[in-house]
Amino acid sequence: MHGLEPQTIESLKLLIKGKTPFVVALNKIDCLYLYESNPQKDVYELLKSQKPRVQSEFKERVEKIVVEFAEQGINVTLSNSKNASDPDYVCMVPTSAKQGDGIGNLMAFIVNQTQTKYAEKLAYSEELDATVMEVKQIPGDVLVLTGTDGAIVTQVRELLMPKPLKEMRVKNDYVHYKEVKGARGVKVLAKNLEKVLAGLPVYITDREDEIDYLRQEADNQLANALHAIKKKPEGVYVQASTLGSLEALLDFLKSQKIPYSNVNIGPVHKKDVQKASAMKEHKPEYACILAFDVKIEREAQIFADHEGVKHLAIFPCKLRVLPNHVYNTRNPIVFGVSVEAGQVKRGTPICVPSKEGILLGTISSVQRNNEEVPLAKQGEECCIKIENTTGEAPRLYGRHFTHEDPLVSKITRESIDVCKTYFRDDLTKADWQLVVQLKKLLDIM
Repeated sequence: MHGLEPQTIESLKLLIKGKTPFVVALNKIDCLYLYESNPQKDVYELLKSQKPRVQSEFKERVEKIVVEFAEQGINVTLSNSKNASDPDYVCMVPTSAKQGDGIGNLMAFIVNQTQTKYAEKLAYSEELDATVMEVKQIPGDVLVLTGTDGAIVTQVRELLMPKPLKEMRVKNDYVHYKEVKGARGVKVLAKNLEKVLAGLPVYITDREDEIDYLRQEADNQLANALHAIKKKPEGVYVQASTLGSLEALLDFLKSQKIPYSNVNIGPVHKKDVQKASAMKEHKPEYACILAFDVKIEREAQIFADHEGVKHLAIFPCKLRVLPNHVYNTRNPIVFGVSVEAGQVKRGTPICVPSKEGILLGTISSVQRNNEEVPLAKQGEECCIKIENTTGEAPRLYGRHFTHEDPLVSKITRESIDVCKTYFRDDLTKADWQLVVQLKKLLDIM
């Protein structure tokens, strides 16, 4: 109705410069005098059905627009004309954004062009081709947390919570929140959280001048927690992924009358092996690191090989609960099992793959005929006791898992490497085949 306005001409120049294909919407046809709308009808059929007065005004306005485009060096034509297929012409589609007339024609024209004329250009490519469109600062509170390599300062990006009556640890569709209040679990998305230690406080601030103070507080948290643990002059070295699992593991060692001389949280570094190797001079049997659910750095592994410090090995096993031999359902869990594959030993962490891989704890006892045995092999039945060493609430037989869920040893990439290095001959060919199965089951790379 207003022809080519300045902003339209600027847009045209950008399209021509970028060699971008486009179609022109001749909008506001509903403003033609005495025009009668019908969004369900083909727009050209609709225009033909209009009164002669309306058709005449439409023709005049189209001719005027054609001239204005020509002044910009662009040839245009209606999308139903004989010139529509000519590559030298840009097509126009009559529309009414207000009434919806011609919108179907416009969409159909675009779809037809993309499927025919531009099909090759729009074909999906495996290689990423993207452009940064916008960069903006996202507001959010600052988090200060304790990490394995010191304090971590980062910013909250997203707050997620499961839908009502859904479990936090189970895969669900999450709802995004701008703010969360009250006593509830929340997933926080932020950068650089890979090395955060679980079980220690998190500090939140929106003031720049508090960050340095909170950073020092976070650094002190780990040192204070480890310093509070009473250790023996001689004993094994214990390392876990969280403070809770470390404390649970230490309780387990106390019950087994195994002393510990040093403890730590996070990956096993070279300095940890150096501390553990000091036991070789006093009691060589204590020159070992009990590493629970943590990574062993390559440099630490090489140094341990040289110094003769061994890490805890986790032997593969697959167990089936005997439902008529369940003696205690919660911490400790005590029941009879059938060893379907591998070998089950004391100190083996047990998980339930069919229930999101939940960790039950560590086997503290293996018995046959009411007598303690060092291990049970494939085809045998035995009674096992599982102590909660996870640092979390104990799991309950009958609620979190049943006899229908197979149990397996919670092997890791590091424990597999330890078995290959030190216990290769202790595992049978069938045991190594089970390791391969468990790698796939537990998604171990």
